[in-house]
Amino acid sequence: MKKYTIFIIILFITANGFSQQTVGGKILKNSKDKTYQRGEKKGSEGIDDALDKVEDGIKNIFKKKNKSNTNNKIEEGNNNSQDKELSKGNSSSNTVRKNTKFDFIAGQKLIGLDDFSTTNIGDFPLGWNTNSSAEIVTFDGNDQKWLSITKDGYFQPEFINTMPNNFTIEFEVYTRYSSNNILYYSFYIAPSKNPKKDLSEKYLDNYFKFNWYACSKSAGFMVVEKTETINSNNGLMVNELACGKDANGKGKVSKFSLWRQDGRLRIYVDENKVLDLPQAFDMKQNYTVFKFGAEYMNYSNGREVDDEFMVSNIRYAVAGADTRSKLITEGRLVTNGILFDVNSDNIKPESGSVLKEIGTTLQENPSIRVKIIGHTDNDGDDKTNLSLSQKRAIAIKTALESFYGINASRLETDGKGESQPLNKNANAADKAQNRRVEFVKL
Repeated sequence: MKKYTIFIIILFITANGFSQQTVGGKILKNSKDKTYQRGEKKGSEGIDDALDKVEDGIKNIFKKKNKSNTNNKIEEGNNNSQDKELSKGNSSSNTVRKNTKFDFIAGQKLIGLDDFSTTNIGDFPLGWNTNSSAEIVTFDGNDQKWLSITKDGYFQPEFINTMPNNFTIEFEVYTRYSSNNILYYSFYIAPSKNPKKDLSEKYLDNYFKFNWYACSKSAGFMVVEKTETINSNNGLMVNELACGKDANGKGKVSKFSLWRQDGRLRIYVDENKVLDLPQAFDMKQNYTVFKFGAEYMNYSNGREVDDEFMVSNIRYAVAGADTRSKLITEGRLVTNGILFDVNSDNIKPESGSVLKEIGTTLQENPSIRVKIIGHTDNDGDDKTNLSLSQKRAIAIKTALESFYGINASRLETDGKGESQPLNKNANAADKAQNRRVEFVKL
């Protein structure tokens, strides 16, 4: 696999005669580069200038701004890191796509989240286990951190362990490769009595495996019980991951969303369902392992090739109670499933499923009035966070009016900023829990 040092050298060599090779407009940074400060630093003007409103229907995470922008900053258009609250003066356009085919609903009870914000660039993250090696990197002009897998092997977040019968796992992947060599990526969900030891597939007697190929549109899965493959299909089509390229030939980021309901597993790539398997899990087993895999497959010569596979923003949550029942019978619903662009009241498209549930609930109960209350974490100053939480509540109200015809008189809004934390905001998972929206029946 090509090391990032070689990659950086090539960039400098070509800089004089050509424009720099970028990743969707971004240059990779590793441990030898300047460590970028996190966007949560108060008053971070540089990050603020880089933000812009998301275009309706946007599919790609990395996108350049209009060249008329003299600062030539990079837009962070679809970052799913659950929003660092920074100071920014202007409100966004409050656009959100209503995608009725995207039925994924993220679990509401957050168990674990890792955006690698506490890991230094160049290090392997704490709380992960591997039989190989990897390091944390960033992209130029963007503070999002990625686990860059530099060698074949298995990579396991240990905060995903004993799994309930209903859970969701979400993560972002970045791939970029354009040769005819085959790079094979995968993830596993498996029962294991010794998760720290049983890293390799060969130690697992039972597992679900999903795999895709970096240079083709194909993907597949396997269900293995007692070492026997009982179900498989390597003919799945995943157009969104085709060679890791977007329409402009740049490296592409895609979001995976996994949803287990008892024995059933649904897998989505971006907003497209690529698998709905009724019997993916053995209900007699206690599943304890989730891990990523990377493997080079070229049976003709076996030589090592470039591998650019990165993961970020791993979110693990218990699927919550039925939204409609909770709001109507208990009078209160708290959700982390409505997401916004960084330091903005612009609602992200993947929030559509939660909004649909709430909108449908209000349609079916026309006498119900609710107050929408926004909350932030403690990144940024108090005044800015208070204003941001209020604007986000208003944005949700507008979406419910526009998409579901809910009369404005039934909806009140408020924002509490960072004043009512659920925890100490000590880490990424704490902050993600505090970034929430409440719906209170009036």
